[in-house]
Amino acid sequence: MHHVAWSERANLYEVNLRQYTPEGSFAAFERHLPRLAEMGVDILWLMPIHPIGVRHRKGRLGSPYAVRDHTAVNPEFGTLDDLRRLVEAAHALGMHVILDWVAHHTAWDHRWVAEHPDWYRKNERGEIHAYTFQGEHGPEHWADVVGLDYRQNALRAAMTQALCWWVREAGIDGYRCDVAGLVPTPFWVQAREALEAIKPVFMLAEWSDPALHDGAFDATFDWPLYDTMTKIARGEADARALDDWLAAEAAQGFPAHAYRLRFTTNHDKNSWEGHDGERFGSAFKAFAVLAATLPGMPLVYGGQEAGLHKRLAFFDKDPIDWGELPLADFYTGLLRLKHDNAALANGAAGGALVRIATGDDAMFAFRRAGSGNVVSVIANLSAQARQGLEPWGYRIEARRL
Repeated sequence: MHHVAWSERANLYEVNLRQYTPEGSFAAFERHLPRLAEMGVDILWLMPIHPIGVRHRKGRLGSPYAVRDHTAVNPEFGTLDDLRRLVEAAHALGMHVILDWVAHHTAWDHRWVAEHPDWYRKNERGEIHAYTFQGEHGPEHWADVVGLDYRQNALRAAMTQALCWWVREAGIDGYRCDVAGLVPTPFWVQAREALEAIKPVFMLAEWSDPALHDGAFDATFDWPLYDTMTKIARGEADARALDDWLAAEAAQGFPAHAYRLRFTTNHDKNSWEGHDGERFGSAFKAFAVLAATLPGMPLVYGGQEAGLHKRLAFFDKDPIDWGELPLADFYTGLLRLKHDNAALANGAAGGALVRIATGDDAMFAFRRAGSGNVVSVIANLSAQARQGLEPWGYRIEARRL
């Protein structure tokens, strides 16, 4: 897999447009771009910007992932020209923009349901039906969407055309692809080829499968690290659990070039499982440091720099409070650390992780070296002071080789 050059030391910043500002618009978010550029943000991931289905809508505003039209803009956010201006402004500040893309399902009132019913999954009675996702904790009933049938070649062609349309018409730089593993990988491979024929792009899969890195995606999600950090924060495990996580990831066989997305939250985790304070408490900064320095690409969810201590509503309006930015300097430092140190580059460009023995099961330490520099990290993953570090304290050292 050949990665676009600007992704090599990049971070990702997720933008929940609906909740980002009281207006919830492209224009209102655009006013934040200088601040984000100053913070060191590289890639802006915009949650779905398409019109939302009305039939079987959840809540007052519906789920952004119930797409009613793949080649239109949700009028709540503005117009296509507003999006173009946002993308141009981000590019002028050295940032790139990717869109959240829902290829697996559509809203009930997407025009394809009436025009191309053969493109949809059917039940035993031959009826299009609400999709049921078999999740880790049992079935999830996605009553507001219907699943697409990728055995239909015409559907594959139409979805590819829609993906290409946004690159041509809005100048976007790639996609974050929702439940990517539920769509056949060969579709993503040919879609990537079609996009690359227009311009180099960055592709992130909301899935965790090594095969997705073979010609389709640059990056995949790492949920096990999030789960492991949560257990440690709750006192259910210690630093040894991170060694188990490292071993499990190595056993899966991800290629060296794969970018793995590391995070302490995202829109799903925040809304459905709890904000940073609920999940990590006073341990939060230690785990944010690990997410930013372990091999992989770090993600910041928009609002974390403001100390996002609430669960944002998913189907209704619930703006982020930008009154203060208590963690802006913290994130600025972490993002700058990655920019300034080649050892922390993404994928094969970065240094491999080498564990440092501490003699203490509550301490986790490692170094990464490459291209003339080395970064060492040690974190106290306990609520007691240890080896000169305060509870949940950490120390980062970067130097030239």
